[in-house]
Amino acid sequence: MLGSYGLSTHIWNNRLKSLVLLAGFPVLLLIICFGFAVLISALDNPDVGQGIVNAFHILPSLIPVALIASLVWFVIAWFANQAIVDSVTGARQVDRKAEPRVWNLLENLCISRGIPMPKLRIIETDARNAFASGIRPAQYSITVTRGLVNSLNDGELEAVLGHELTHIRNRDVQLLVIAAVFVGIISLAGDLLIRSPRILFSGNSSGGYGGGYRSSSRRSSGGKGGGGAIILILIAIAIFLIARFLGIALSLAMSRKREFLADAGSVELTKNPDAMITALQKISGHSELHAPAQVQEMFLDHPPGPGLSSIFSTHPSIESRIDALVKYAGGHPPAPLPPEEAPPAAMAPAGTDAAATIAAPGQHGPWG
Repeated sequence: MLGSYGLSTHIWNNRLKSLVLLAGFPVLLLIICFGFAVLISALDNPDVGQGIVNAFHILPSLIPVALIASLVWFVIAWFANQAIVDSVTGARQVDRKAEPRVWNLLENLCISRGIPMPKLRIIETDARNAFASGIRPAQYSITVTRGLVNSLNDGELEAVLGHELTHIRNRDVQLLVIAAVFVGIISLAGDLLIRSPRILFSGNSSGGYGGGYRSSSRRSSGGKGGGGAIILILIAIAIFLIARFLGIALSLAMSRKREFLADAGSVELTKNPDAMITALQKISGHSELHAPAQVQEMFLDHPPGPGLSSIFSTHPSIESRIDALVKYAGGHPPAPLPPEEAPPAAMAPAGTDAAATIAAPGQHGPWG
């Protein structure tokens, strides 16, 4: 239940997860380095046992290189994460003059709670989606798509903006960016590990680095251990698969509760659960926005894949989110909407404080 879970607990959990991810990075780095050490060891075509021993000898020389590369990656991600997100999504920053309607709605929400206003960005696409991003307060940004702005009325758009502001307040954006950096390192290392065998062992009899080195190694080893290199390559690939599994585990660590809690925070901010419900209705089936998986985890809606792939979804379904708003936030069961029609959002009954149903008595909401 949203009320019993506690928004302050969610914020604390996000901070704890961020620290755990940072603390676990040396372990992940060591695993990836060992995978590369096994590949390099396989160049000499030893037997498997000797190849593993050689990999442990090679490992210390790879760690400094990996640390420097990772440090550069972290510095780039820390200072340029928004520029990277903009480049892969096509988002651009706008001001009040360019987008007065969205700007005024966002500004009013921030003024009403005395919170700093994040930057506003827009993506020129018919898809209906939005996301918050940024690691530091100076970087916080809310991005909306043109399709979302054109399809929602003011009440619904305000509810979506309140949802994204809650992600910022709850520190969801920080955790997602840190996780994206980790998954990016895993993906890059995995690609290199998969490509390395082709690069290191490719070549033909007429020349080529891989072929020449391989022939020399075979001569020096007297033709022994020829099958060892293949087994070592398979071991390196297995290490990469372990790293990829850790990447999937990172995605699963991003609790789906964050979307329910952001919906709850939007209701507490706008006092209009029905606006959030109809906004979700209009977004459903129209939210597909092409971007890397790490960025899609930030989206307001990222539909689960078909079949078993839905197990690894980072977002709850639209239907379950609407059900939660009806059950816990005082929203009305939604009526079917015509595909392209945007009627005014229904208001909560007079005298009903919908936000009061979100938090248990004596509990502070996301804006308290």
